Amino acid sequence: MATSAFQIRSPFSRNPALSLSSKPSLSAFSVTPASRGRALPRLVVVLSAANLDAKPTVLVSEKLGEPGINLLKQFANVDCSYNLSPEELCTKISLCDALIVRSGTKVTREVFESSGGRLKVVGRAGVGIDNVDLAAATEFGCLVVNAPTANTVAAAEHGIALLTAMARNVAQADASVKAGKWERNKYVGVSLVGKTLAVMGFGKVGSEVARRAKGLGMHVISHDPYAPADRARAIGVELVSFDEALATADFISLHMPLTPATKKVLNDDTFAKMKKGVRIVNVARGGVIDEDALLRALDAGIVAQEGVAVEIAEAVVGALKGELAATAVNAPMVPAEVLTELKPYVVLAEKLGRLAVQLVAGGSGVKNVKVSYASARAPDDLDTRLLRAMITKGLIEPISSVFVNLVNADFTAKQRGLRITEERTMLDGSPESPLDSIQVQIANVESKFASAISESGEITVEGRVKDGVPHLTKVGSFEVDVSLEGSIILCRQVDQPGMIGLVGSILGEENVNVSFMSVGRIAPRKQAVMAIGVDEQPSQQSLKRIGDVSAIEEFVFLKL
Repeated sequence: MATSAFQIRSPFSRNPALSLSSKPSLSAFSVTPASRGRALPRLVVVLSAANLDAKPTVLVSEKLGEPGINLLKQFANVDCSYNLSPEELCTKISLCDALIVRSGTKVTREVFESSGGRLKVVGRAGVGIDNVDLAAATEFGCLVVNAPTANTVAAAEHGIALLTAMARNVAQADASVKAGKWERNKYVGVSLVGKTLAVMGFGKVGSEVARRAKGLGMHVISHDPYAPADRARAIGVELVSFDEALATADFISLHMPLTPATKKVLNDDTFAKMKKGVRIVNVARGGVIDEDALLRALDAGIVAQEGVAVEIAEAVVGALKGELAATAVNAPMVPAEVLTELKPYVVLAEKLGRLAVQLVAGGSGVKNVKVSYASARAPDDLDTRLLRAMITKGLIEPISSVFVNLVNADFTAKQRGLRITEERTMLDGSPESPLDSIQVQIANVESKFASAISESGEITVEGRVKDGVPHLTKVGSFEVDVSLEGSIILCRQVDQPGMIGLVGSILGEENVNVSFMSVGRIAPRKQAVMAIGVDEQPSQQSLKRIGDVSAIEEFVFLKL
């Protein structure tokens, strides 16, 4: 996917009268690819509002405990508006910097679209986040945080209460007594001691349920493809397969999130694998059970029966301040001052990634990438998260349909098996500028432009920022200097007179404008690499003519 330079649009650009010393109410930069007339995705990067006089606004759409509200009011204007319709929420959200919900409010794509980029944080007062459209949050650069620990014990105790009430038919017996009946033998129920409990989902709540069930004398097994076996063994729980858990359980306790993979995970097929008379406790999400299938299982006798406020307030306030949220669901945030300083390097990083991946020969899988930062600053004074995200964006987007930004960059890289390592080279001199250069190397691949392979065997590109403009300064072992604007043609040639004019003439005949041209060579009259910046994409015929020049040994056209 071809793009040109990024435009960094800040609140100050909306009003020429505002300067960097002004105090606007908005506090987000929108990093948008210059589209040249066509609509392209936007990367909204959240900034800190901590240094602005105007307080951010937090909308609380469901009841939150008073301690949490009081904490929020110390930092922000708090609007507690409950029971909003979807339309009312979309209307209000454009005036808010953060939104706090429980499970009743659906934070849909329409909510993020209606926010106009102002919404920076969505806080879920609780654990589950299936009522928040994470894909849309990621696309709009909005951080999502939750409160995973405050409700853990309460949820686990609630699960055990349901488990014991079900085993001893408490609800049915209560209703019978209130109806004036005394049916003691009918509602004796069953003992929990020695029974097998399958905990489906061994996260925070599931593991706490398991601890308590062990105390009741139950044999506890669990299925969770992501849980470490040693953690389960530490509390006497055996991790088993999904089918084994279903087949051996007397009681099943559900604790998995609602995802496409877990939606209606208990259905006709899975009920058929269970013991006759199994009892199911669902303290997860209703959507994990196919209710029609459950009714059929009941009829067939297969199934017998079926401190948050403060934690989420602290997470939202911290996120609005630009602090890294320990409970962030989808990304860290980058402070305003860091983004402002790194702005030109953001463009450089993305374009170096885009160049490097296009140099990989077809069929070579990109798995190992090393990024080297040369800087006079101490490691603690150089925040590279945004740069790494943009390099990831450059590496992935040209060869996929995925849109990458700060929120989803690390996740997307991991999902695709892309390992990015970073190293820093300390330079002498003034640390006034954050970076001297960025180098991107791709290991264990073949290159469609052999000269891009460095002496150590990796595809190597390096760049610097000069007068605020990103420049390509090295390809393989060849030093070049070309502005990273438009697109680039790289040619390896025999170093002889007339080559620049010859290639320039071929491009000029097709009205392709040459913006920059640079030649790097090993020694006079030996091999050289010519880097040519062009504003338009040459035709295949023109590129063929360039390749047919006898002194040109190889060439490649790269889109930026």
